[in-house]
This record gives sequence, C-alpha cells and structure tokens, in this order.
Amino acid sequence: MTRALLLVDVQNDFCPGGSLATDRGDEVAEAIAALLNDPERTAAYSHILATQDWHIDPGTHFSDEPDFVDSWPVHCVAGSPGAEIRTPVDTSKIDRYFRKGAYTAAYSGFEGSDDAEVLLADWLRENGVDELDVCGIATDHCVRATVLDGRREGFRVRVLVDLCSPVDEARGAAALEEMAAAGADIA
Repeated sequence: MTRALLLVDVQNDFCPGGSLATDRGDEVAEAIAALLNDPERTAAYSHILATQDWHIDPGTHFSDEPDFVDSWPVHCVAGSPGAEIRTPVDTSKIDRYFRKGAYTAAYSGFEGSDDAEVLLADWLRENGVDELDVCGIATDHCVRATVLDGRREGFRVRVLVDLCSPVDEARGAAALEEMAAAGADIA
C-alpha cells in the first residue's frame, strides 16, 4: 500500500480575510503546516499533493448575487493572491499541484490536472498510490467532493477531520457522515 497526503484548497480566499473565508481556515492552515514540518509524520507519505481552485471564467459559478449553493462570490482567480496556498503552509513540501475549475465550478480535486494536464486519478495510479489522507477546505464542499470521487475511483481514503474546515458546521458534520457511508475512514 502506498499512501499520499492530499491538501484540498488550502487557499487564501478560503481563510479569514478571503472572499469565501471559513472560520477555521487559518487554524487548519497552521495545523497542516505543523504536519508538513514534522518528518516523523510525513514519512508515512510517498507524495504530498495539493489541489487548488484555479478559476479563469467559471461561468455561473461566480455571481454578484450568489446563492451559496451553486453560485459564489468571485474567488481563487487563477494567478491571484486569493488563489495562493495559505501561509504558513510550506509550499516547497508539496510535490505536485492539481488545479481545477478554470472554466467550470469543479469542486472535486479529481476534476483537477497537473501542469502536464494529467488528471489526479491517473497520476495517482501511475505513481502506485492506492491510499489517500485528505485534509483541507471546505469539509462540506471540496473536501467532500474529493473524498467521494476518491472512493468512486477505488482509492482507500482517510479524512483527517482536525485538518479540515467547513463553511457550515452542521453541513460539515453531515458531509463527514456521507463520506463515512461511502467507505472513507474518518480520523
């Protein structure tokens, strides 16, 4: 078994001060930074990967009057400060990025591709990864979608709950139940 760590959308726009901030975004970024800086903990991973919302023109995903279900305020515009990985996460520890949502909504990291246009699932298989530890932002949206797609793709998935931040606590709890029902380990 080969395990990778997948950081989902730990980006400035999803942390306090960002256009779609989650309450615990900074706390999660700090906890992930601590994990990445602990060689004993990272030794369990063959790869450390990250997804990023990377919007160019995602159509109706952006709205001046968002419903916060299907449409959202402008966020994570490709190349903008809001799309950058949140400090203190040390980006030099990340082996590969999978960007998603250039022209669509794209909640799941499995919709993302790396700079060579290789999709996340294909890259994981090509590199012998069959288990994923997933953490990031937001539990009830992109973490949820990524975990569910990871299970559909046949990967063993563990959600590191203390390293996730929901948009809404109740929806975050419901998302964790849904992920567990899909076969993900909730740790």
